[in-house]
Amino acid sequence: MWKITLTLKVGILMRKNQTSSKDSGVTTHKGRAGAFTFVEVMIALAIVSISLLALLELHVISVNMVDKARVISQAVFLANGKMAETLAAGFPEEGTRSGAVEENGLRLNWQTRVTSLGSRRLDTIGVTGLREVLVDVDWKRNVRPGHLRISTYVADRRLP
Repeated sequence: MWKITLTLKVGILMRKNQTSSKDSGVTTHKGRAGAFTFVEVMIALAIVSISLLALLELHVISVNMVDKARVISQAVFLANGKMAETLAAGFPEEGTRSGAVEENGLRLNWQTRVTSLGSRRLDTIGVTGLREVLVDVDWKRNVRPGHLRISTYVADRRLP
């Protein structure tokens, strides 16, 4: 008859097979239990600590990238909003508008520029009343400044 004993030594599950004295054909295991030495444990701890440091560094990098993506998303939403405000009135007037918005502890400075486009090539084909709309958003996060620019062109719909 077999009797199985499970023992936990130095973090490793060890199995010892023992037989009863009734089983004449089976011998018992009488050797050194397979345990780890102190040097092996220290090497394993060093490997684990190096791996954990690498994982911690990856976590810090991912947190920084999430923060950067959040800032860029805020800037894109602000730029799209200012572009929509400018185009909502129809054919925008030439000029510059600017301002600042503070969101979630981040200051975003914006500027909207509307300029008339006129070129000889456009004038020769009879296209007038074309304007460029630029929206610039600037921010400074920690020590790194950021900048975002979107633009579009608007034609005067009152053209003949």
